[in-house]
Amino acid sequence: MDIKVLGPLEAQVNGRSIAPSAAKPRQILALLALHVGRIVTVPALIEELWGMNPPRSALTTLQTYIMQLRRRIETALAATEQGGAKDLLVTRYGGYMLDVAPDDVDACRYERVVAGGAQALEDNDNETASKLLRTALEMWRGQALVDVQIGMRLGIEVTRLEESRLAVLESRIDADLRLGRHNTLLSELAVLAAKYPIHENLCAQYMVALYRSGRQWRALEVFKHLRQTLVDELGVEPSARLQHLQRAILASDPALDESMFLRQSELLIH
Repeated sequence: MDIKVLGPLEAQVNGRSIAPSAAKPRQILALLALHVGRIVTVPALIEELWGMNPPRSALTTLQTYIMQLRRRIETALAATEQGGAKDLLVTRYGGYMLDVAPDDVDACRYERVVAGGAQALEDNDNETASKLLRTALEMWRGQALVDVQIGMRLGIEVTRLEESRLAVLESRIDADLRLGRHNTLLSELAVLAAKYPIHENLCAQYMVALYRSGRQWRALEVFKHLRQTLVDELGVEPSARLQHLQRAILASDPALDESMFLRQSELLIH
């Protein structure tokens, strides 16, 4: 089985699509995929499909949707000897489970690669960290489950994945800055600063990249713009760590040019 959730939902068995077109069966498949190898309880599935006010027929209707999914899986398995649909979409006490390898789901593969990249970054193996984190980001094909109706449970999972995506992007930029790639990062960081105008970590990375590229004045302008946006929209000042970075840039602190700067300072700690 091959299931992709880091973008539009795709699910195949033996190269044949098993993703239903109906909204609620798609929700069930997506939720089971994001909990592969774990039981998703009947109450959790009902809450995802109907919220806090399910119809009286919710349990029967849920069972019908499960049967429809199994029928699609069974059709895809028909020409093989891989067992039946009930061996893949299994019934367990109190719920259902997709009993497939975690690597059959792109989100699981993504999280495995991210863990490797995070460990490499922790070990100061910046080249490996950059490559692994870049590979993880390339697994995304757009917004997670963009074509699936999102209920309460899926909403939590999608938010978690999107937050992870941004954190991985920050970590990959961190690794590239440590490797002295500040010039090549400028265009990307300019876009990100515009997209996330009050995101302090991205702003700090952009300021460091600009400073190292000989654009001290521009780095200070980025800080000024962020400060004005925070004051106008939230009524708060930039954090102490960002103000410390501004002072370091004003003073042309030699530490800003050293690759160790991003590791030793607290400016970019998430």
